[in-house]
Amino acid sequence: MSRVSIYDTTLRDGSQGEGVNFSLQDKLLLTRRLDELGVDYVEGGYPLSNPKDFEYFQAVRDLPLKHTKVCAFGMTRRKNSPPETDTCLKALLDAQTPVVTIVGKTWDFHVTDVLGTTLEENLKMIADSVGFCKSQGREVFYDAEHFFDGYRANPDYALQTLKAAAGAGANVVILCDTNGGTMPERVAEVVQIAKRELPCEIGIHCHNDCELAVANTLAAVRSGATQVQGTMNGIGERCGNVDLVSTIANLALKYGYEVLKPESLKRLTESSRYVYELANLNFRPGQPFVGQSAFAHKGGMHTHAVAKDPTSYEHIRPEQVGNERRILVSELSGQATILAKTAKYQLSNNKPLMTKILAAVQNLENQGYEFEAAEASFDLLVRKTAKEHKPWEVDKTFKLYKPWFERITYRVNIEAREEATPVTEATVRLKVAGQIEHTASEGDGPVNALDAALRKALVRFYPRLSEMQLVDYKVRVVNPRAGTAARVRVVIESRDGTDVWGTVGVSENVIEASWLALVDALEYKLFKDEEQGK
Repeated sequence: MSRVSIYDTTLRDGSQGEGVNFSLQDKLLLTRRLDELGVDYVEGGYPLSNPKDFEYFQAVRDLPLKHTKVCAFGMTRRKNSPPETDTCLKALLDAQTPVVTIVGKTWDFHVTDVLGTTLEENLKMIADSVGFCKSQGREVFYDAEHFFDGYRANPDYALQTLKAAAGAGANVVILCDTNGGTMPERVAEVVQIAKRELPCEIGIHCHNDCELAVANTLAAVRSGATQVQGTMNGIGERCGNVDLVSTIANLALKYGYEVLKPESLKRLTESSRYVYELANLNFRPGQPFVGQSAFAHKGGMHTHAVAKDPTSYEHIRPEQVGNERRILVSELSGQATILAKTAKYQLSNNKPLMTKILAAVQNLENQGYEFEAAEASFDLLVRKTAKEHKPWEVDKTFKLYKPWFERITYRVNIEAREEATPVTEATVRLKVAGQIEHTASEGDGPVNALDAALRKALVRFYPRLSEMQLVDYKVRVVNPRAGTAARVRVVIESRDGTDVWGTVGVSENVIEASWLALVDALEYKLFKDEEQGK
C-alpha cells in the first residue's frame, strides 16, 4: 500500500477565506490537533507577513509535536538580488522550521507582466532560492504557482521552472491549480508528463473554483503525485481550497492509500467540526463524509431498507470516519422509521410504545411541528412518551424524561425610543432544584435576551450549559392564511464542542415558540451530557 503525505495549509491558505481569522492561540491549538490526527506537514504561515505569524513560529517550537513537521512559507528571492541578502529567505530560515515551502512563478505571463522580469531571471530566482535553503539543511518544497495555466500557455517554459527547482535540490515540486479552472483529465495528463520529466517527488495543490478540487487531487494522486496540499473543510480564498477531509477519506477508503496515522480516520468528523469551531464558521450539513446530513435518511423505502441493511443506501459505514447514521422523522414517517430512529434506545421490541410515539409525532406535525431538522426535540418526545406509557417496560439504561427546571413566568420587554436602537430585556422566574431563580438579561432581540436570561438562571446549577451556543434560528409561518394569528414554527440549531442539535417549537406567539425551542435545546444538552457521564 503506497503512502500519500498530507500537507495542511489551513493556517495560511485557509485563513485567506472570507470571514476566517485565526488568533495565535487558535493556530497553536490547530497545529496540535493536526499532529494528533497524523497530518504530515502543517504550513504555519509567512513569517514576514504579520506579527502573529512571526510569533507563531517562535511559539510552535515549544509544542511537543510527535508526528507533524511545521513548514514556513515564503517566496523566491527578489529579482536581480542574491539569495544570501534576501529578507524573505532570511525570515524563512530564521523561523527554524525543518521544512520551508517556496512559491515561484510558472506562467510566463506572470513572470513578464506581474514580476516584471525576464524568463531567464525567473529560472535563476527559483534555483537560487531552493538551493540556498537546501544548503542551510532544510527540507525544501517548491510550489509551482499557476502551473496548469502556465503549462497551457507555454508548456516548455513551465517545465523549465519545475526542472530549475528540482535541479537545485527541491524534495517535492508541487503543481498548483491556483485559479481552480483545470479539468480532472487534464490534471492527470499533465501530472504524468511532469512525473516523467522530474527526478523528485510531485505534489498537488488545487483550488475549488469549478468545484473539482477533490476530483483533480484524486486524479493527480492516481497519476503519480505523492503529496496532497489542502485545507480542512476546504476553507480558503474565493471558492476555497481542496477539502482535505473528503480527500483523505477518498484516498484511504476508496483507493486504499495509506494516509495519516492508523485509526485516525475515525477522528475526521471530530477534527472537521473542531476547525469550524476555531474559525467560527457554521458546519455544512451536506459536507461529504463528516456533515450532519451525510448519513441522514428520510422516510419511506430508504429508512426501511437501511433498517435491514445500511449498505442499501450508504457507501461506507459512518463510524469509519467518526460520523453517525441519522433517521429523520417527518410527515413521511411510518412504523419502520420510528423503529429505526429509536433503535439506539433499545425500545424496538416495545411495539405499543412505538405506535404511541408515531401517533405523538403525527399529532404534533398536524399542529405544525416538524422533526426533520429537530432531532433533539424528537429525542425528548421519545423520553416523555416512554415515561407516560409504561416506564417499567423500558430498558433501565434509557433515561426517561425528567424536568431539569420548571417555568414559573417569563416576560420580554422591548423599549423603542425615537432615533434610538430598541432595547430588549427578558426576565425569567424558574424553579430549579427546589429554589426560585429570578433573573433578567438584555439582548439584541427577544430570543437573544430570553436565551441569556435562561442561562443566567441555570448555569449555577448546570455549569456545562456555558459550553453550548445558539448558532442558527429560523422562523416559518405554518398556516399563512390565518394572517397575523397564524402559527409559527421556530427551529433552533445549537452546538457545543462536539455535537450539533436542532430543536423546534410551535405557537401562535413567536416568543412562546422560541421559548419552547430554547428549553428543548437546553434540556437535550443536559440529557446528552448525563448519558455521556459528563
